[in-house]
Amino acid sequence: MSKRGKLIVLSGPGGVGKSTIVSKLIDNPNFFFSVSATTRKPRPGEVDGVSYHFIDDKSFDELISKNLLLEWAEFAGARYGSIKAPIDQALSEGKNVLLEIEIQGARQVKAAMPEATLVFLQPPSFQELEARIVNRGTDSPERIAARLDLARSEMAAAKEFEHILVNHRVKDVLEALLSLATS
Repeated sequence: MSKRGKLIVLSGPGGVGKSTIVSKLIDNPNFFFSVSATTRKPRPGEVDGVSYHFIDDKSFDELISKNLLLEWAEFAGARYGSIKAPIDQALSEGKNVLLEIEIQGARQVKAAMPEATLVFLQPPSFQELEARIVNRGTDSPERIAARLDLARSEMAAAKEFEHILVNHRVKDVLEALLSLATS
């Protein structure tokens, strides 16, 4: 029987670079990336089944009622969740699974699967995080203020995670995650 894979949960405040890290690992044979389900509409360039599984509220309610989600949360008016079946299958095949999810979801995963490894990605400084969010140019001043308020509370949750990685350089974060997967 092959060795069971590791479940690694990557979380941290919005704007810290989680998506950038995942995009660099997506083709790495050491990881299986779980595609989340969401009730939000696709953004330009997003592909159903690749970016997310885009579903309606009724279908999401069904996933919840049938206990088919490992975790789920509501964020910015839409719901997001990790579907259990592909995660369980990948782990049983000896693959390491990487979940990129919010803090609330990370807590749910740890409660359901205590063996999960929680990794918190934090910015080099709060000022740098603020600059990243502002420089995106995609949010109104009100939305930026709300995101920064949320980021402050998310940063306070770092102590709940087994590993804290500072995103000074993407290369260093990638090496640390690969090391966790292979150790």
